[in-house]
Amino acid sequence: MRLYISSLVSVLLLLGFPFIMTEVVDSFSKCSQFFLNEQPPVIPGMLENSVSKKTNYTLICQKYEKVYTFATLYDTANRIPVFSAYKFTGNKSGRPETPWKIERQLEPSGADMKVPFVKQASDSDYTNIKHTGLNRGHLFPNCHAADDLTAKSTFTLTNVVPQKQSFNSGSWSRMEDTVKRFMNDYCRDKTENNKTSAYVLTGAVPGNNTLKKRVNIPSHMWTVVCCYHKTNKTFISKAHWAKNEDDVKHVTITKEITLDDLKKNLNSTWPNITLFNSCV
Repeated sequence: MRLYISSLVSVLLLLGFPFIMTEVVDSFSKCSQFFLNEQPPVIPGMLENSVSKKTNYTLICQKYEKVYTFATLYDTANRIPVFSAYKFTGNKSGRPETPWKIERQLEPSGADMKVPFVKQASDSDYTNIKHTGLNRGHLFPNCHAADDLTAKSTFTLTNVVPQKQSFNSGSWSRMEDTVKRFMNDYCRDKTENNKTSAYVLTGAVPGNNTLKKRVNIPSHMWTVVCCYHKTNKTFISKAHWAKNEDDVKHVTITKEITLDDLKKNLNSTWPNITLFNSCV
């Protein structure tokens, strides 16, 4: 992790920009523990062998208080994450009190951190947007975090996208709770069957519209979990897919689908994507 001089820290805090001490990395090998078999997804032409192939996609090993907590592939052109990856080992209750954070390392060297930021969303992008029907939607939800430190680390603007508010608090939230119960009830470490363990990827498909002409509004949201099932004694997956649209009258718009169907849905955006290398 890079070290920043205390004067820079003081300036950022005075400007009201809490930041998370992450690592922008050349390879996900530094935080490979958040991927099944330590193998990140393969997106031909974008992410191969844990390395980004395009300059507008940045690899982030999310780090908070000197602890790696999850991993993110971030799209600096659209200013939204492609996906966040995390390992579920149980969950704490309650939402932490913590400010939204930015990623200092994403900005160009020598940048003075004026808002709006160049390569990431700013807090101002998400303020005064009630009229749009959008709010901040976590990819790694704090309700899936095992402890308070990890929960706080999810409150970074590189882990959120503009999500329809009624969808975020409705169908998508219910899905997160359902998946959480499934992982707690059935997902176990293969060698230590009493330990809860599951690998999760959650992502967003870029859309055709933007928030404040800066932040891409995803057209779709997706998530998939892979874990060793304590009863079936094999690795299984559960995937979900939904349009990022208003959840009218609490209609369930988040659909459970197979891993293969999820890959087919993503194929038009990222052809031949591989999410997990050994999961059905």
